[in-house]
Amino acid sequence: MGKKLSGKDLIKLGFPKNNSINVTLGQINRYQKRVKKEHILIEAKKVLLNPEAYQGDGIWGKIAESLLNPIEVKRHVLKTTRSPFQIYGEHEIDEQAKYQLFDALKLPVATAGALMPDAHTGYGLPIGGVLATKNAVIPYGVGVDIGCRMCLTVYPIAISYLKGKKHQLENILSEHTKFGMYETHKIKHDHEIFERDEFKTIPLVKRLKDKAYKQLGTSGGGNHFVEFGVITITDTANEWGLKTGEYLGVLSHSGSRGLGANIAKHYTYLATKQCPLPKHVQQLAWLDLDTHDGQEYWLAMNLAGDYAQACHDDIHARISKLLGSKPIAKIENHHNFAWKQEVNDEECIVHRKGATPAAKGELGIIPGSMTAPGYIVRGLGNQASLQSASHGAGRLHSRRACKEKFTRSEIKKQLKAHDVTLIGGGIDEAPMAYKNIEKVMANQQELVEIIGTFTPKIVRMDQ
Repeated sequence: MGKKLSGKDLIKLGFPKNNSINVTLGQINRYQKRVKKEHILIEAKKVLLNPEAYQGDGIWGKIAESLLNPIEVKRHVLKTTRSPFQIYGEHEIDEQAKYQLFDALKLPVATAGALMPDAHTGYGLPIGGVLATKNAVIPYGVGVDIGCRMCLTVYPIAISYLKGKKHQLENILSEHTKFGMYETHKIKHDHEIFERDEFKTIPLVKRLKDKAYKQLGTSGGGNHFVEFGVITITDTANEWGLKTGEYLGVLSHSGSRGLGANIAKHYTYLATKQCPLPKHVQQLAWLDLDTHDGQEYWLAMNLAGDYAQACHDDIHARISKLLGSKPIAKIENHHNFAWKQEVNDEECIVHRKGATPAAKGELGIIPGSMTAPGYIVRGLGNQASLQSASHGAGRLHSRRACKEKFTRSEIKKQLKAHDVTLIGGGIDEAPMAYKNIEKVMANQQELVEIIGTFTPKIVRMDQ
């Protein structure tokens, strides 16, 4: 008997001569490389004799599924007609983004869609794309940065603090916020998220726990930020009973870091293997929620979303402590995620890739750019938009175009004109890279109502 497990070994055990052999070898190779062959064979025999007992198991569950209910890998054909959809601010959206949504609407599992006014081309679904599917989740419909979100805290501090204590506030951001792939906090904080079952039962997630622990309370690169600014509450009937007027605020934008990126990569790979599609839409491969991988991705995605929230909680807790003040209000929302939601009286999976949930009465924050205000909003529950709104102003120019088009001195001029201090930030995040937020908001008046605004004054981004 060779040292390495082979298909012949499994056939000798009694495995049927079908795809269960490939599935078993794949799982063993992925998760049991260091386990002795004789131990693997003993366990494999148990699974073969009683596969029902192993359903849902992190390593053996997929093998049990292949014995009980094998996944049929068949090439899918797109529908000839699109599912119903709505586009908001159509004239402000590039054609490529629209075609990406149109392709997604032809997926056999698609039931409805929408495009938000900040939309632009992405991978798989466009950024600003919303797609409802039947019992299927598309990893690239959620995006690589699972659970990327906004979080705004309001403090009972006069805004004169922004000028009078400017140096101290700059120091808080430069010394106590961490960005990019390598920066972490010297003093790590623990969090109840790390007690979650998924960190014990899903092999991939288990491997990522240490990295997630190290990265807690940090932000990614690109368009992620933490900033101090002026909150202006304009709605007298706001949810927190705040008087209308101005307050000091902290706004952060970041996601699930390496944890979410690795989950996205792994399950996108599995989806493309199980769900062959025409080449131009292969990134829209889905996982059936009745399968082992579909259920596992759903658990991992929700964990990544909760981890993203934990990161924001940590960022804001550190800043609150340094300010010596407790927030009097908090507004937060995901915008790269999938939710179970009723659409036309049936439960669907609604993917929002760069779109804000806007169910009736649901609160959210839609940022502009570092020189343009963000908006605190309340959802109107519009069914045609699948109860969604934009997630920001949206990009007008790609990252590459920004590097060719703008200079640092132009950015400095813009920042000075708006009295904004920037710590870090690349040319690809120039304020001019973004669409006009006022236009975007005008194009979604039927989706959200405005409670107030947030105007950035001290901005920290990746170097």
